[in-house]
Amino acid sequence: MTIAHNYLRTRVRLDNIVANYKHLCSFGGHVLAVIKADAYGHGLVETARALAGAGCDAFAIGSVAEGAALRQSGCAGAIVSLVGPVLPEDDAMVLDFDVTPFIHDFDQLARLAALAAGQGKKARVALKFDTGMARLGFCECDVPHLLETLRGMPAIEVVMASSHLATADDPNAFDFVGEQGSKFARVCQGLRDGGLTLEASLCNSAGILAHATDFGFEARRAGIALYGVNPFAGTAREPLGAGLVPAMETVTRIVSVHDLASGCSISYGRTYTAERDMRVAIVAAGYADAYSRGLSNRGYMCLAGKRVAIVGRVCMQLTAVDITGVDAAPGDVIHLLGGEGLGAITAEDLATWWETIPYEVFCLFGLNPREYC
Repeated sequence: MTIAHNYLRTRVRLDNIVANYKHLCSFGGHVLAVIKADAYGHGLVETARALAGAGCDAFAIGSVAEGAALRQSGCAGAIVSLVGPVLPEDDAMVLDFDVTPFIHDFDQLARLAALAAGQGKKARVALKFDTGMARLGFCECDVPHLLETLRGMPAIEVVMASSHLATADDPNAFDFVGEQGSKFARVCQGLRDGGLTLEASLCNSAGILAHATDFGFEARRAGIALYGVNPFAGTAREPLGAGLVPAMETVTRIVSVHDLASGCSISYGRTYTAERDMRVAIVAAGYADAYSRGLSNRGYMCLAGKRVAIVGRVCMQLTAVDITGVDAAPGDVIHLLGGEGLGAITAEDLATWWETIPYEVFCLFGLNPREYC
């Protein structure tokens, strides 16, 4: 749900998302655009329409309900639910809105098969396998029983087999990626030997950039890189993500500007005391706007192309920054994410200061009112 009443605006550059999609397609394979969780805060419907206009024909979303909403918006492409049906009402939406769900266990499969048969419909599904994530999925040893079960389910059409890589973005753990790739290859071969015709999908963003040539599975799921984040940022493999461009920036307004004398403290708890005479700006952003309190005394904003440090605690709707030497006035725009020149704040920067990952930065900033450009 959008945060309705504040001064923050999250600006999304749809052209940059399209450019990243085309770049990821250049690595080969059938690229599914991962637009789950409201397109990582960039806007489900807006992002899907921009990508469809660029030729994208398959979208991966989270819940089945999100897939239904996407279909109702007019999306004609394939829609894959990565979470799959959790509740019985999800099964009905799978059939009503032609969503292809990830199916991870036999009970889930049986429930959907019974409903589809009862309605005289076919349910297209993607079988999910656990190859090392230990989260959801059938095991390699389940393949014979799975094939036998599917032979008695004419209402089920398997169109995809899938798995999730656990360490694709960690250059120190590429051996485990290889183990997962080998296991998944055996699973897919077993399914095909059993008579199934399907696409295989293993690679995520990091997998596309670093591992696609090793595994060669047909379908690749482009997620965080679609929005301009290099999954290898800060590692020796950082050049693999060259060519990606950021698609989101978040701005707000300065409320007040005043002097802070040396020795004076600022904000709740007096956690910051000025060591010199300084000029501070009070900015309309706080944890009620999904701007983390964890940025207190450690984060930065971008003002007129320069980084300005947060001083004191981030409050519910206000935050103080040190603008000494930078001209500013009430009403001026200041960037929480993005900005001009060397002072620009990246999602990776915020994630480091925030002690999280860019995914969370996008999802939370995307709760603010959005503008498209």
